[in-house]
Amino acid sequence: MTTSGASRVLTSGLSRRGFLATSLAVGAAGTLAACGSGSSNVPGQQPTAPATGDGGAAGYDGPKVDLAFWNGFTGGDGPVMKKLVDQFNTEHENIAVKMTTITWSDYYTKLPSAVTAGKGPEIAIMHADSVATNAARQVIQPLDDVATALKLTEADFAPVPWQAGLYKDIRYSIPLDVHPLGFYYNKTVLEKAGLDPEKPPTNREEYESALDAMKTKNIQGYWITPFEFTAGQTVQSLTWQFGGTMISDDGSSVQWAEDPAVQALTWYTDMIKNGHSPAKQGQDADALALQNNKTAFNWNGIWNINTLKEKKDLQWGVAALPTIGTQPAAWAGSHQFVLPAQKKADDNKQTAARVFLNWISQQSLGWAEGGQVPARNEVRESPEFAAMTEQAALGKQIDVVRFAPTIPGVGDVMGEFTKAINEAVLGKSDPAKALADAAGRGTKILEQNKKKYG
Repeated sequence: MTTSGASRVLTSGLSRRGFLATSLAVGAAGTLAACGSGSSNVPGQQPTAPATGDGGAAGYDGPKVDLAFWNGFTGGDGPVMKKLVDQFNTEHENIAVKMTTITWSDYYTKLPSAVTAGKGPEIAIMHADSVATNAARQVIQPLDDVATALKLTEADFAPVPWQAGLYKDIRYSIPLDVHPLGFYYNKTVLEKAGLDPEKPPTNREEYESALDAMKTKNIQGYWITPFEFTAGQTVQSLTWQFGGTMISDDGSSVQWAEDPAVQALTWYTDMIKNGHSPAKQGQDADALALQNNKTAFNWNGIWNINTLKEKKDLQWGVAALPTIGTQPAAWAGSHQFVLPAQKKADDNKQTAARVFLNWISQQSLGWAEGGQVPARNEVRESPEFAAMTEQAALGKQIDVVRFAPTIPGVGDVMGEFTKAINEAVLGKSDPAKALADAAGRGTKILEQNKKKYG
């Protein structure tokens, strides 16, 4: 991928590359096909493994089996998941799970290819915005048997990530987490401008007033960039806040040429016009400026928490996104468990894989330590998660997070939205024209995808 591939490692434990890929289908500079999870290299129609009885609800007492578990957790989240896998193996003598980590940019190419060759893993992780694409290509199995057997319903999970696992009313994934965009603020810079470092702005009036106060002190308070990360997630959040959306839920039309998106992108690019951000900044310049006490505000993902914690002398805080529009909303992604299709399904392995899926879903408090919000309500609402102050602060957005619609090839379309942001921020086109042109291109891709995926 172009944008995520350029992401640099910002800490010894976490990399933007690893977490940027959580938004594979939400507007990277390249399309999903370029990243390997789009429409290229479509595997042959694989037979879907039949539901295996109780979906793993009764556990597994058969002969010892070895299970392959693939994911793209190459950053600081990898060791956290490996620790959970090791714990599972210790508690289940007849199931041995081997975790293989592949960079996300390669993962979405290798997984379909492996399934086609009959060499796919029994268990895998997939981003929510890739589930529909891979369900349509029959890379992954339906999981209705798991949800039914384990009595999992929307009441057990946050609604948005739970619904993201459905494609054509069939469940193909079980949510593990939610990783929303958050509002990071530099307390040192706020104090320098005479502002209260413990009271970050929560709405447009407060936000713009704070920026004006910093401007009088020659501080550019909110740096922006033209790149998908973090510009793509930010402008999507703003569009939803202004009452708009990206693509219709049924995938029939692109809707970002409408007034809410124009308002969102105009507000964003006005940061440069009004002197609150320098022009033509590079990838990650906004995040680095906050770390170096050059700016006060940064809209970034939840993964940024662990990055900032490593900066021992940095005085910072994090909160829910300010409501710049008429309603609160925040971009988010989600890691979801999937079971890849098997040419020759082994009933023992299929049952054991479902046991693992359920077990690790219940352990998502441990996963939160890697910088995530648990999708499972009982874990997210626990005192233990509340004690994770920063994660819990962003977890409060759970009822207002928004995902891309669950339609095949959605990332191919969202790549055009990213191009519009890039053109507008760099001054190559005004926001309305950039969005209208991109919407035209996106609509053509939607039409192509309907033919491609049926």
